[in-house]
Amino acid sequence: MPNASARPKHGRRTRRRRREDPARNELVSSSLESAQQCLFNQDYGTAFVHYLLVLNLAPMFKDFARESFRFTLFKWTEELDSVGRIQDLFDCYEQALELFPADEVILNSMGEHLFRMGFRDEAAGHFHKALKLRPDYPEARENFYRVANWLVERWHFLMLNDHGRNRKYQQAIQKAVQSGCNTVLDIGTGTGILGMCAKKAGAAEVYACELSKTMYELACEVVTANGMDGSIKILHMKSLEMEVPKDIPHKVSLVVTETVDAGLFGEGIIESLIHAWHHLLLPPQRGENEFLEPSATGRVIPAGATVFGMALESLEIRRHHRLCVSEVGSLSIAAAGELRSPVSCSPEPDDSMEPYTTERLSRLPGGYKPLTEPFTALNIDFNNVQELEGLSSREVQQIRLPVTQEGELDALAVWFQLHLDEESSLSTGPQEDTCWEQAIYPVHSTNGFVLKPQDELLVEVSCRDAFLRLCSVAVLRDGHEIRLDKRLDLKDSGNPIPNPDPNPEAELCSALACLQTDQNPTKDFCMLECSEMALLNNKDYHLSFCSALTKLFSQLKVKCQNKERRSDSTDSADCSDLLYVLDVSEGFSLLSLIAASNGHVKAYSSVEKTKQQEVLKRLARSNNVPEQHLEFWLNHMEDEQGMLKRPSREKLWSAIMLDCVETCGLIRQKLMEKASLARCLLEDGGCIFPAKIVVHGMLVESDTLLLESAVQGQEPTLGFNIAPFINQFTVPVHVFLDLSTLECRHLSDSVELFVLDLMDSTANYTNREVTVQATSAGRLTAIPFWYHIYLDEEISVSTLSQNSHWKQAAVVLQQPLEVRAGDRVHLAVKLHKSAISISAHIENTPRQMEQ
Repeated sequence: MPNASARPKHGRRTRRRRREDPARNELVSSSLESAQQCLFNQDYGTAFVHYLLVLNLAPMFKDFARESFRFTLFKWTEELDSVGRIQDLFDCYEQALELFPADEVILNSMGEHLFRMGFRDEAAGHFHKALKLRPDYPEARENFYRVANWLVERWHFLMLNDHGRNRKYQQAIQKAVQSGCNTVLDIGTGTGILGMCAKKAGAAEVYACELSKTMYELACEVVTANGMDGSIKILHMKSLEMEVPKDIPHKVSLVVTETVDAGLFGEGIIESLIHAWHHLLLPPQRGENEFLEPSATGRVIPAGATVFGMALESLEIRRHHRLCVSEVGSLSIAAAGELRSPVSCSPEPDDSMEPYTTERLSRLPGGYKPLTEPFTALNIDFNNVQELEGLSSREVQQIRLPVTQEGELDALAVWFQLHLDEESSLSTGPQEDTCWEQAIYPVHSTNGFVLKPQDELLVEVSCRDAFLRLCSVAVLRDGHEIRLDKRLDLKDSGNPIPNPDPNPEAELCSALACLQTDQNPTKDFCMLECSEMALLNNKDYHLSFCSALTKLFSQLKVKCQNKERRSDSTDSADCSDLLYVLDVSEGFSLLSLIAASNGHVKAYSSVEKTKQQEVLKRLARSNNVPEQHLEFWLNHMEDEQGMLKRPSREKLWSAIMLDCVETCGLIRQKLMEKASLARCLLEDGGCIFPAKIVVHGMLVESDTLLLESAVQGQEPTLGFNIAPFINQFTVPVHVFLDLSTLECRHLSDSVELFVLDLMDSTANYTNREVTVQATSAGRLTAIPFWYHIYLDEEISVSTLSQNSHWKQAAVVLQQPLEVRAGDRVHLAVKLHKSAISISAHIENTPRQMEQ
């Protein structure tokens, strides 16, 4: 607790003293004493009120009381948070920031609360302000890096580095403006680049809107820096909320936008353009308006799009979206029911499901096999409001695709060509050098079903809720239609269709046997996140835990038996007692059940969702695990920290399983604090799993990582000064990487960078110097890193393995280093609150000194 009893020091005054108000002074003095007494008594709410009164009445006490006030604020808001008084919590922070608007510690703390509540945009603003006030503040810097990935996604950098894309947009806008479109609205302006292109092309009036507070503020900075703040009006709002003349004085002749995602419609471009055509744009140049001047009619850039698709086989997609194994560790999972990811290409809208996910097919681990030729799925004209309005009510289109290669149907991949105008277009295809990913529509119901070159795949295309939906519904094979979108009994195996040469019935039945046959589509259905599906499919991970747990239980049993033999009859050890195991994994985990299946073990699971608990209970019954040997710990806990408690007054934990690494490739926050608490709760001989984490890394040259981290080069983007502003959101650590497909050159062998010992706190450190010898010459741009997770001294799993559910991360150097083969590169590796940072420099050898 800060010193609350000190007295302020009064310096020499240069001005005449204000007349003293005895009553006011008495109130300040008594309130200050009351605040200090309440603080001593841990009555933080009352202390906070007294401090507010004192500091509002007597601002000269601010410097003196700052630390005590901070301490009181943080303690009181912790209490408010614990009882769910969220509005009161934020009210306290707002009152505090009125008193101390430039206090980086209070700003950072409020940002942390905002981030936990899901207000990432607002949180980033507070972290950013804290960093501007104190650039060397590590807590604010790490918080800002974490949230920056959410707010200014890496594709912003890729897009601004995509010179071909930028030039095509600029040319299309310039052509439209010079043809007479002199009033422009930029919807979803981002950095403001398209609006500035319009102004530079000669537009008389330019308006822009941006929903993200972070990007809105960034766009305002960029526009001001480029001398256009008086000529481009930027609004912090959705275009759907804009009105004429309230927000803009009249309708415009040109809308420019790039509010499209990998699935084209996912960012709401259809809804935005329908609203724009009715409320913000002049009428289109067609029909009775065909001969009007361009300045009197409206148009949109991009003018339209063509959507393409392709069926493919990919083990990587498969293992993230459906169950691929029959056993997990020592458990049969036949009774699990239907488990699948929340990404479904069902033609029926469902708020709990996402219609597609995204992948960069050119960097997909293990690659992919095209099973059909690319096909045209959809054409859309953004300058035809009737077509936009009719999109959701379009009849479902069914397309027959000849199968060109044999393979297991895992997904439909989708990309598009964006037609900026009649002459210029952009493609997001998998073979293009583009900043775009492709949309992936996984197929769930075809486990083991192989398409053959004589088959035809039936795909349905719809847009029922303004999302593009593609669904593989059937396969035409030798005169029969094999449905993929229904669970069939073999007696309902196929509907004959005209074909002169039907195939034998046995082959048809074999194909149908690959499909799920449960007629009740909702029975025993459970949704898992894509990373949870991949974890469930990770055989090596679960077998390693199975071996480590069996080994530990055997050791504890032998230890107890030895103790029993050494003890006299009055003080005997009871080896019939159950061993207690706690699994604190994030999300869905079978580790508690694997532990309980060893017998003589009571396991506690941290699985929270009811459906997922039901899966574990079914698996427990089918694997003969007694019901009382599996318990769901969080059902009785209000606080996450409450998980790490003793299972009973008499017994300590035999094993505690901590979730140490996030799927994105970073160490979990507060891992070492949890490990410290867990060690205190272990019985003699008990273990934390994992016992140790070893961080490995290597030196690489990767232009891809540079392009994803910041706007590159010294030249302005299309002549605009954008880089210094968006590069404020550069983060040094990139996540969700796959080193097996990352475009890079290895400049060294892998080396050990750092060790985190979860069982022995005395072995830990926060800084380490590592020397790496370069094996190849090149430009050192990044140090990718991954983990070997040691369950004990002999058993480990790697986050770099091919079937890992984890991705890798990389530190990207601010200034690349030129290295030559044989150079010794010194790495300074630091760990601060689970965040890894790395700096590098080359050892000054005599050979280098000669340069």
